[in-house]
Amino acid sequence: MNLRPLGRSGLQVSPLCFGGNVFGWTVDAATSFNLLDAWLDAGFNFIDTADVYSAWAPGHVGGESETLIGQWLKKSGKRDQVVLATKVGKPMGPDKQGLKPAYIREAVEASLRRLQTDHIDLYQSHDDDAQTPFEDTLGAYADLIRAGKVRAIGASNHTAERLAAALAASEKHGLPRYESLQPLYNLYDRAVFEDALEPLCMQQGLGVINFYTLAAGFLTGKYRNEADASKSARGKNTVAKYLNPRGLRILAALDAVAAQLNATPGQVATAWLMQRPSVTSPIASATSLAQLKELVAGSRLVLDAEAVATLDAASA
Repeated sequence: MNLRPLGRSGLQVSPLCFGGNVFGWTVDAATSFNLLDAWLDAGFNFIDTADVYSAWAPGHVGGESETLIGQWLKKSGKRDQVVLATKVGKPMGPDKQGLKPAYIREAVEASLRRLQTDHIDLYQSHDDDAQTPFEDTLGAYADLIRAGKVRAIGASNHTAERLAAALAASEKHGLPRYESLQPLYNLYDRAVFEDALEPLCMQQGLGVINFYTLAAGFLTGKYRNEADASKSARGKNTVAKYLNPRGLRILAALDAVAAQLNATPGQVATAWLMQRPSVTSPIASATSLAQLKELVAGSRLVLDAEAVATLDAASA
């Protein structure tokens, strides 16, 4: 497995990242452990989660994903084989959100306890916090880096303007900078990232670890009409917005390229992202070993210039 540098952080990550939002939500403990073992066995090392996963599920409070990952790390003894990323900032209860220094200090200790580790490799601001000055947030991260509790920091869900301002604040005040961005980006959702965020990340040497690699499953081809979408909650709530002429045009292009390469649409969509010069490690989830094998196969697929041009034209 050829590892890739994540920005200027010194971290070397696999070209695909396992999205941990499913752990403790749609995947139980035993399956989670099997998936994580198989991920490492396939040569990958990068796992992304967040403190808030999966607070949206009935009866959950957040921390479920980190807790399961921590249990696996303790049981497996594989902490030194993993680049572990998590996030802070989403609502975790009354007065428990945002990027104020006091809350970051509280939240990181809670994440470290759940993850059963003494350090987080990549600690990310899950949302922008316009109410807190950048130097306050970055100063808190600097303290965590000095203490050895965090190795590098990243941003998620930031606009280009705010990300640029954060990077400028780091330089002005001599503080750690965001080394990565976690944006929404896939073959369908292109415009926002490619307009201003992509040029900024490439200019500043930031790693990009995009989420929704398969557009909530739409790019696998399993949702092709309203009837398909209505079969699952995710389909009804998330995928329906992709069922339009442009979305169907993208699926047709994926089908065509997949047929030429003896691959699946989801594998082709993953390969397209991995070949984008700006992208370091797309984030994708799996809830079964069969789905994980699909991801692994997609990570090994190479698209030629003609295939890339076909996909670019269909999704323009």
